[in-house]
Amino acid sequence: MPEISVILPARNEERLLPAALNSVASQSYPVAEVEAIVVSNGSSDRTVALAREVGASLTTVGGPVVRVGETAEHGVSRAKNAGAAEARGRLLLFMDADSRMSPGLLARVAARASAGERAASIRIVADGRDPIDRAFFWVLENGKRLFRIRANMFWCERGLFQELGGFDETLQHAEDLDFLVRARRAGVRVGHVRDEWIGTSPRRLHRGPLRLGMIMVLGRWALGHIGIGRRWPYSGRGGEAP
Repeated sequence: MPEISVILPARNEERLLPAALNSVASQSYPVAEVEAIVVSNGSSDRTVALAREVGASLTTVGGPVVRVGETAEHGVSRAKNAGAAEARGRLLLFMDADSRMSPGLLARVAARASAGERAASIRIVADGRDPIDRAFFWVLENGKRLFRIRANMFWCERGLFQELGGFDETLQHAEDLDFLVRARRAGVRVGHVRDEWIGTSPRRLHRGPLRLGMIMVLGRWALGHIGIGRRWPYSGRGGEAP
């Protein structure tokens, strides 16, 4: 049985999904104790076929098991819950399909779980060299640390996930924040992984002229934090490619 299940909701992510899966396969943690679960969230491209192809190729070289599922209805929370329901690992890690994890992330997660931690958010960085993209995510990350906000991609015990009833499937945005807030209210100390990272695509920041997308992403994130717009449709994440 795997120790860690990496759950990747994916909608039309044929371009970036292979890098996400290869980053799981490139972990310093024993891949025999890892599984990746891709849940297609209404994809109309080759996301499902590609996930199976990459999974098969990783298996032939001793990589992690990759399992692929689909949800009939759209919704990132629904896709994440479907992946968690299929997971066999004791620990669940939720990562967007347009992202990559650092090579030591799963080893760090396992160590923190062995020390008694039950859940933690993970440092998010821009996947790319653009200095403005990197600065944007640096500001977001340090803002979360300053105000002790736990949000975005995270890991948790499967038992805790089940205790809290998983993600609220009515939410299209900030479902991760909502889950971790409920965990804290239940008395769980939610940590934060700072020494490893998940690099995520900055493509949403590039929408519109003069990086207008950056303002839109920041505004949407700020509103979601205070509970506004969490049920509004949100493309480009978990993820529908723009």
